[in-house]
Amino acid sequence: MRPIVTYVRVSTARQGRSGLGLEAQKAALARFAEAEGFEIAAEFVEVETGKGADALDRRPQLAAALAAARRRKCSVAVAKLDRLSRDVHFISGLMKHKVAFIVADLGADTDPFMLHLYAALAEKERRMISVRTKDALAAAKARGKQLGGLREHGRELQQAAIERARALKPILTELASLSARAAAAELNRRKVDTPTGAPWSAMTVIRARARLAVD
Repeated sequence: MRPIVTYVRVSTARQGRSGLGLEAQKAALARFAEAEGFEIAAEFVEVETGKGADALDRRPQLAAALAAARRRKCSVAVAKLDRLSRDVHFISGLMKHKVAFIVADLGADTDPFMLHLYAALAEKERRMISVRTKDALAAAKARGKQLGGLREHGRELQQAAIERARALKPILTELASLSARAAAAELNRRKVDTPTGAPWSAMTVIRARARLAVD
């Protein structure tokens, strides 16, 4: 069996104390290793935010995982891409350590270039949401509308989207053992609509699973 080093991270001390986020990631990595013929040679666990340009300096367990993988000449595996980071520049920086990364949610054969793309898409989406929200508030203010009412309407729309997403949780749970790409293909085959009505993609599955805490 091929060795891998696993890395598990949660962002807050509360999540770390609860063990829920950590245990879910460990279970996902164990299922992935068994399905793909890997042996977990070492496991590193961290409770630390992934934000900031100095994130690696503040994440000693990730640095230790990289060192262990170099010694064993193997890859570092994470359950989801955001357990490394949501920042594309941070992901790019990790690639310079010449250690291969495997994201269980994306599948064992995902090209490193695709990891950059997925991270870049997620980062761009966050920026676009922030810009659209600010523009909408500014436009409403210019028209003399009460921002409180607009925010209330925004909360209603957000709640409706959450409810539509929750309706998907049973089928996403059913497909939890599949990679994000395989799950997207199956959802499209079954003609299951996304909350926005667009076709499913691996990134859409990743976001839905994260939003609904499907592991």
